[in-house]
Amino acid sequence: MILSCNHISKSFGEDVILDDCSFFVNEYEKVAIVGNNGAGKSTLLKIIMNELSADNGEVIISKDTSVGYLAQHQDTEGDNTIYKEVESVKQYIIDMENELRKLENLMGVLTGDELHNVIEKHNKLEQKFKDLNGYAYKSEIEGVLKGLGFNEADFNKPVKNLSGGQKTRVALCKLLVEKPDIIILDEPTNHLDLNSISWLETYLLNYKGTVIIIAHDRYFLDKIVNKVVEISNAHCHTYNGNYSDFSMKKAKMRDDLMKAYLKQQNKLKHEQEVIDKLYSYRQEKFYKRAQSRMKQLENMEKIDKPEEISAKMNITLTPKISSGNDVLSVEGLSKSFDSLTLFSDISFEIKRLEHVALIGDNGTGKTTILKIINGLVDADSGVIKLGTNVKIGYYDQEHHNLSDDNTIFDEIALAYPDLTNTKIRNTLAAFMFTGDDVFKKISELSGGEKGRVSLAKLMLSEANFIILDEPTNHLDMTSREILEDALNNYEGTILYVSHDRYFINRTASRIIELTNHILINYLGDFDYYEEKKDELNKRFVTETKSSIEKTKTSNKEDFKLRKARKNEIKKLENTLKSIEEEISKKEALVESLNDDMNNPDYATNSAKLSEIHNRITETEESLMELMAKWEEVSNTLSKY
Repeated sequence: MILSCNHISKSFGEDVILDDCSFFVNEYEKVAIVGNNGAGKSTLLKIIMNELSADNGEVIISKDTSVGYLAQHQDTEGDNTIYKEVESVKQYIIDMENELRKLENLMGVLTGDELHNVIEKHNKLEQKFKDLNGYAYKSEIEGVLKGLGFNEADFNKPVKNLSGGQKTRVALCKLLVEKPDIIILDEPTNHLDLNSISWLETYLLNYKGTVIIIAHDRYFLDKIVNKVVEISNAHCHTYNGNYSDFSMKKAKMRDDLMKAYLKQQNKLKHEQEVIDKLYSYRQEKFYKRAQSRMKQLENMEKIDKPEEISAKMNITLTPKISSGNDVLSVEGLSKSFDSLTLFSDISFEIKRLEHVALIGDNGTGKTTILKIINGLVDADSGVIKLGTNVKIGYYDQEHHNLSDDNTIFDEIALAYPDLTNTKIRNTLAAFMFTGDDVFKKISELSGGEKGRVSLAKLMLSEANFIILDEPTNHLDMTSREILEDALNNYEGTILYVSHDRYFINRTASRIIELTNHILINYLGDFDYYEEKKDELNKRFVTETKSSIEKTKTSNKEDFKLRKARKNEIKKLENTLKSIEEEISKKEALVESLNDDMNNPDYATNSAKLSEIHNRITETEESLMELMAKWEEVSNTLSKY
C-alpha cells in the first residue's frame, strides 16, 4: 500500500462534500476517481496533496514516496520557453552532466593519485548518470512534448504567452518527465487532441509507478485503470476493474439496493398499519404491543433510497420544422492566419438526419470551420450554402453566447422573450438549476454550469441543424450519457467537434477528419474510423498527390515522376539503413571504450586514460550527429 485515505470528511458551510471516505491505493495501481460534478473529486485530490485540510480523517503516504499533481488550471508565469520550463525538472541531471564535463577536463591535466581520484569520482558519477538515463534526457523531453501535441516550432514560445490549456499541457509534460512515484491527474485530457490522448494512454498504461486520475473520458479510463473509487452522496465506494466493470457492478448494486429499499418500504408500511391497528383497540395490552413494535421499527436500520438517475439533467431536442434534404454544402473553403495555413480548398456536404463528427489534431482548424459556418469568422475563400428551411443552433465551447452580466434566468428570458416565467423555471430545472440558483450570474458559474445553460438555450432554439463545439467538456459521466441519448433521439441534423471517443462512437454516423490541411471522410462511427484510418489516410494522401501531379504533367511525365519518387524512397531507405548500422557500431564502440576506462590495468596510466576519454567524447559527438541525421532522413521519408 502506497497511499491510504482514512475516514476523510469535508464540509463547506452546510454542504457536506465528503463524509467518512476511506480507500487505499497499492503500488503501481492505476486508479480512477469518479463522480458527478460537484461530488468532491477535486476536493479529495487537494486534501491528498495537503492543499486543503480535511475536517476529519487523515491521508497516509508511504515514506520517501514522491508525488506529482496536475490541477485542472495552471497559471505558469516567468520568462522560460516551453522547452526550458519542462527541462527545469531535469536540473539535477543537467548539474550532473556539468560536473562530469568538469571532471573530464581535470582528467586531461592531472596525474598520479589526483588523476586516479578524479577518475574514480567520474566513474561513480557517470554510472549514476547512466542509471538515471542521463544520456537520453533531451530526447525524453522532446518525446513527451511532441506526444502531448507540441511541435518543434513551439519549443521556444514563452510560457507566459500561452493559453490556459497550453499551460496545462506544459505542466503535464513536466510531471511526466519528472516521473514521481505517484502521479495525480485532474482532468488531464481536457486540452488534448485525439492523438495526444492516445499517446498519454499508452504512456500511463506503461508507467512504472502509481497513477490516480480524475477524467470523464470513458475510453481513456477503460484502457488505463484497474480500480475505480466513486464518490456518491458524499461517500466513497471502491470497485476493482476498469470503468466498464465499475458501470456494470454499480448498475447491479443499484438495482439490488432499489429492490431491498422497496422491500423494506413495504415492510415498514405493513408494520405501521399493524401498530395503528393495535392502538385503535384502546386497551393497555394492545398499547404495550404497539409500543414494542414501534420501538423495533425505530431501531431498524433504514435503507437510503438509491439516487435517482432521472433527477439529473433532462434534455429533449426537438426541431420546430424539418429542413430540406440538403442541409449544408461547403465548397473550396480555405483559411489562414498570417503565415499559418489551417486548411485549403476543402469541400464537403451534410444531408438531413446525418450525425457528423469533425475530428483532427489541436490547431488544425476544426473550431474555425464551425465559426465560418456560423458566420462568426470570415473564410479566405470558398462558399457556404445552407439548404431549404435550415435553422442552426450553435453550442460554443467557450460560451461566448452567454453574457457574464446576466443571471441564468435573464440569459434565457432575454434570448426567448415569449417564454413565461414558469416555462423558464421549468426549463432551468431540467438542467439542474432550481430555487435561487437561477439568479446566479453567468460570471459566477463553473465550466460545467455554463455548459448546462448553453444546452438549455440550444434546446429552446428548436433548431433543425445543431452545431456543437466540444459539448462534453466539463460535463460529468451521467450528463454526457444524457446528452448522448438526446442527440441519438434528435430528429434533425448534427455537426460537432469532439475529442471524446466514446461520445463520438455513440452519436456519429459519419466522421470527417481534418488532417494535413485536407478532409478525409469515414462512413461510420469511431470504431470504424480506428479500423480504417491508416488505410484510408495513406490511400487518400497518395490519391491527392497523384491527382496534383496529373494536373501538372502528361502521362509520360507522370510515369517519370512516379519512377523518380520510387527511386528517391529507395535511396532514402538505404541511407536510413546505413545510418542505423553506423549508429549501432558507434554505440558498441562507446560501450567498449567505457569498459576500457574501467579496466584496472589502465588505472595508473594517465596517458592511456586520456586517450580513451578523448575517443569516447569524439565517438559520442559523432553519435549525436548520426542521430540528428537519422531523424532528418526519417522525417523526409515519412513525407512520401
